[in-house]
Amino acid sequence: MKRRVAVLGATGIVGQRFVSLLGDHPWFELAIVAASEKSIGRKYCEAVRWVIEKPIPSSIADLELSPISNDIAKEEIDIVFTALPAEVAKDIEIELAKKGIIVISNASPMRLEPDIPLLNPEVNADHVEVIEYQRRVRRWSGAIVKVPNCTTAILTLSLKPIMDEFGIKRVIVSTMQALSGAGLTGVPSMLILDNLIPFIEGEEEKVESESRKILGYPTSDGITLNSNFVVSASCHRVMVLEGHTESVFVETVRDVDVEDLIKSMEEFKSNKIRGLGLPTAPEKPIVVRREIDRPQPRFDRMEGRGMSVVIGRIRKDYALNGVKYIVLGHNTLRGAAGTGVLIAELMVKKGLA
Repeated sequence: MKRRVAVLGATGIVGQRFVSLLGDHPWFELAIVAASEKSIGRKYCEAVRWVIEKPIPSSIADLELSPISNDIAKEEIDIVFTALPAEVAKDIEIELAKKGIIVISNASPMRLEPDIPLLNPEVNADHVEVIEYQRRVRRWSGAIVKVPNCTTAILTLSLKPIMDEFGIKRVIVSTMQALSGAGLTGVPSMLILDNLIPFIEGEEEKVESESRKILGYPTSDGITLNSNFVVSASCHRVMVLEGHTESVFVETVRDVDVEDLIKSMEEFKSNKIRGLGLPTAPEKPIVVRREIDRPQPRFDRMEGRGMSVVIGRIRKDYALNGVKYIVLGHNTLRGAAGTGVLIAELMVKKGLA
């Protein structure tokens, strides 16, 4: 029987991605879409400014938009996906968890709390077990699970095989981030046309801290940050619609043979979710391109239905005694809604939702 799910913040870019992915999902029935007060009571198709390449799912188009409220718990909803602004998200998410709802959230509050899993499933699916600890210490029957920052999700998926095979001491990353990461009205055209903005508020701190949690360790007291490496990030907004590109430099513990690294990346399947049959999981989480000028957002962001990251220009870095490469990922799929749906599938398979 399908789980009944809701999307809060359904008219924004990430909300639209959730709607697109859930409209005909084999495991979930999208029963409620919720948005701000100005849209309440209107049909979804009338209220949304749809910007996704696929059309609005026909099963969702005529749904009436509900208010963003913990009253959703009265509607026999099993899982709530939230694509809410940070200042709105925390209180409503806590109230829903207290009422027994599974909350899978893209909002940044609580991402670093040790009892809140911050999941990038191919990388750290085992962290989902912390939910049982969360339920005990917070005395609620629901749960809150966080989707990583979009840049961090792409970065950590690329780092996982490096950490497993060669160990990591230090990561330096410089990003070129798509406009969709700032939302429908996030960057005015007069600021970005013919331009690049070398600052994204709060982004660098998120990448530097969240990466160490995702690549950290579950314990009896929650998740411990990985103290074996540090991350330094510089984040920039560029005039690309979708797809974050990251230039990554890694100092490794052991010497890297580039061909061995390429092999480990190409063969990376993630033992953490292998064999679970999760519908949103890409066949190859990491795709390696050997051309000298790939990956590129326009050509590579939809690899694996937008759920794979694409890595190219893998080469030795002699300044750091390690390796450097370019990684590209779809920021609203791999970096947001797609990972959220993948988390929900994982929780169903694990009997946690």
